[in-house]
Amino acid sequence: MTARHGHTGWCARDHRCNLAEHRSAEILVDLPGRARAVLVRVRASDGREHAEIRVRVALADIDPVARRQLGTLLAGLRDVVTRAAVTRRPRPGRAAA
Repeated sequence: MTARHGHTGWCARDHRCNLAEHRSAEILVDLPGRARAVLVRVRASDGREHAEIRVRVALADIDPVARRQLGTLLAGLRDVVTRAAVTRRPRPGRAAA
């Protein structure tokens, strides 16, 4: 972090850093016409860091197919979030969750 502004080495150092948070530039994964994901690294005012992810996926026009897509999306997100959370290292002086 820089002494003058308290920014991290990865933060965007602009309007995205507000309300005592530091936010990185957006990382985009774009599949034109099909899907888009946006990832931002955030350090909250209490010093904890987290990832903020927004995902937009085009759904089929037919409801049963769209429902199947949503189920697949939710199952995949659950797996990704679980894997990421398990690999998080405990903070000093705290037991692992």
